[in-house]
Amino acid sequence: MTNLKKLGLTALAGSLVATSAFAGEMSVSGTAKVSYTSGDTLDTASTNPWSASNAISFSGGGELDNGMSVSVSIATDTGSTAFSSSNMVLDMGDAGKFAVSKEMSSGHGYNAYQDKMPTAGEEVWDDMAGEASGRVGMEDNGTISYGNSLAGANFSIAYNKDSATDGSDKSVGIDYAPMEGLMIFGARADISGGANATNKHTTFGATYTTMGATIGMQRTSLSKAAANSDEDRTHIAASFAVNENLSVSYGMSTVEFEASTKTDQEDSGFAASYTMGSMSFSASSNKSDNASGTSGNDDTHKEVSVAFAF
Repeated sequence: MTNLKKLGLTALAGSLVATSAFAGEMSVSGTAKVSYTSGDTLDTASTNPWSASNAISFSGGGELDNGMSVSVSIATDTGSTAFSSSNMVLDMGDAGKFAVSKEMSSGHGYNAYQDKMPTAGEEVWDDMAGEASGRVGMEDNGTISYGNSLAGANFSIAYNKDSATDGSDKSVGIDYAPMEGLMIFGARADISGGANATNKHTTFGATYTTMGATIGMQRTSLSKAAANSDEDRTHIAASFAVNENLSVSYGMSTVEFEASTKTDQEDSGFAASYTMGSMSFSASSNKSDNASGTSGNDDTHKEVSVAFAF
């Protein structure tokens, strides 16, 4: 019995030493937000325009003995009793970054380039009912990805084994700044559509920032496996930082459909945000004409909110 006690104490001491060698830091942050919305012309259900949401995020990391570092981010959704999303990143220095994510973007691959247009708040397609956003994202539950820089260009790849379609999602993205204020980017994704069908999506564009103003243009093409279902989207937007607290933006996009029976969908939106310490106010107004290609199928959405960061 004495020998067993000694063995147990020795094992415990060893585990404590190993733990301290890899000690890191953990921080907690969160937001609380109250919103008032109106519009949603296509959403005929009677809903309360007032809503409250909150989120709590945990982040931490530490450095390994070989000079590499590991960081972890975990976030919760409003009302959720379990962690809803997470991201773990192994930073290998000049060798790049390797990430594994669950319901959270790692900043790698196609998902990092879905919509790069400047905005002071909501995107022009956000919170609309029944409209085609003209964008797509690969599966982000159990996605593995890698990113690095080469000759001034940032590139990344992402892969996900999509169990829902018995296929896989693969993507690659790249961006490059040839001069101060200018960034050009592009991304390609092959999305599993089931039954060995693959949807091929591409996006490319550029943004330019000068004296507080940012303008951008982006073109996205969704080549879908189903006949007559392709979509092309052109999105332009501009934002302006009036001062260090106030920003405004305006954007508009057109979604073109391959099907001859559909009409181009026209979206536009205005957004503004004002920050005062840990408190921020935001407002947005979006509208969509011919949503999903149906002529006269119009929708609007307006939102005002106040948020507190802690």
